[in-house]
Amino acid sequence: MSYIVDYYEFWIFVWLVLTGYVAGTYNERRHYRSIRRREKELKDVLAFAVRTLPAGRPYESARLVTGSAVISVDYFKSILAALRKVIGGRVDAYESLVERARREAILRMKAHAAEEGADMIFNVKLETTRVFQGERSAAQSVESLAYGTAVKSA
Repeated sequence: MSYIVDYYEFWIFVWLVLTGYVAGTYNERRHYRSIRRREKELKDVLAFAVRTLPAGRPYESARLVTGSAVISVDYFKSILAALRKVIGGRVDAYESLVERARREAILRMKAHAAEEGADMIFNVKLETTRVFQGERSAAQSVESLAYGTAVKSA
């Protein structure tokens, strides 16, 4: 029993790491559930990467719509990503980070288009940027910007 008391700082560290892992995983899963729900709600707003509108279809209006999202990686995943850099391979923590940021930005763009009464978005573009915290060279957050031309069919 004395080893627990002797190493209380270690056990506090382990408890904090486990708490961070559980909280980060819970928040990520909750965000994915929210994304899936809103994707279903906005499925009628179509988004296309093509630059031109289909010929022969009348349109009432055209407007620029945007959506932006900044998503941060939790501290536990940033530790795992740093270890992965040492041994090489895919960095799942950052892949999830970028995917969530892109999907969130597209959803916000679609919501903006729906507010304008549009039902289609053409010439959709995505920009993704690393956001640094402090003087570290690793990205702790990612900003994704989605933009396009929203049109309302006549």
